[in-house]
Amino acid sequence: MNLRSLIVAVLVVLAGCATSPRAPVNVAPVIVPTSTWQQVDREIVEASHSATEQTKIYARGAMDYWRTRVYELTEENFIPWFSSYWTQEWLSMKVSWYTISAKGEQDAAEKRLASYLLQAYQEKVLAPVAVEIDPDAILGLAMSFYADILKEELQKISTRHGVPMAQLNGRLQKIPAIALGPPAARNASLFQIVHTDPLNTLPAYAALVEKVHQAGGDKGVGSTDTAMAPVAKRASQRMEAEMAPRGAASAVAAAAGKLAGGLITVGVAGIRAIIQANDRPDSEALIRSSLGNTFDKAWTKLVQNPTSGVMAGTLYMAAQIEGSLADHTAPPVGLSAGAVDWTPAQPTTQQNTP
Repeated sequence: MNLRSLIVAVLVVLAGCATSPRAPVNVAPVIVPTSTWQQVDREIVEASHSATEQTKIYARGAMDYWRTRVYELTEENFIPWFSSYWTQEWLSMKVSWYTISAKGEQDAAEKRLASYLLQAYQEKVLAPVAVEIDPDAILGLAMSFYADILKEELQKISTRHGVPMAQLNGRLQKIPAIALGPPAARNASLFQIVHTDPLNTLPAYAALVEKVHQAGGDKGVGSTDTAMAPVAKRASQRMEAEMAPRGAASAVAAAAGKLAGGLITVGVAGIRAIIQANDRPDSEALIRSSLGNTFDKAWTKLVQNPTSGVMAGTLYMAAQIEGSLADHTAPPVGLSAGAVDWTPAQPTTQQNTP
């Protein structure tokens, strides 16, 4: 390179360094008209309503699966155990002991045997099924399913109306989804429920689940104790009815002497075994019918009850969201006349009357 070329190159470099930097390009903020925000609000209500309907289908399918598994394990585990000869003998011994220790208390043996049978049903059927799924799990899954659908719909609304997501998120923070405070941790906005993953880490979520459990009773949403109690009661009554002839046979055996008494006792036991074997089909049909009828009632309540069933958490959030955006002179979208009054929160407050 000759001297002239070198000088030209240096001058070019110096000229570039002397050029002032470009001024930053100012992007004008997007101004969203009031009419657009009104349309966005209407579509959020529509999205909530649609998400609720989809969640109902999901929850019903999950509850159908839970019921099927409960029926299967009832057939496989509980009915064979309950109707077996040795279980019947053991239960009869327990009824005898309960009766002796009742000390005049009315229906004491019946109540204690009912408690024992319910515990057995829990251990042999409900607990194993709960490892897979149960109403409490479905309650939480339904709420998460609803929130996931809403999140997708909100992104579509943002794109459809050209509303920046940051501005839409700001609006979502002002829409109550859970309002159970004070304290403030028991409240949650629509923004929080669609952006908290997993949803069950949100303190307000736990408060809502607690509210549902309280509505369903102390045992919680998955309890079938009340529904199963008549089954156990009927069984205990049958056991007590069988006690009289068994007691008479024992008394005869005792009076006959040691050797003859032992033979009589063995003979009575053999006869009882034959009777129970012959009675087993009817006994199983009875317990199957009783369990089926009472369980179906409990299942229906869990599916349909809007305050204590598996959809209760979802319906509460939907009513809060829709109620805060709808005209407060009319019922929230999705709630017809005569429906449960969820007392939707006003947009200017985060507190709701429990």
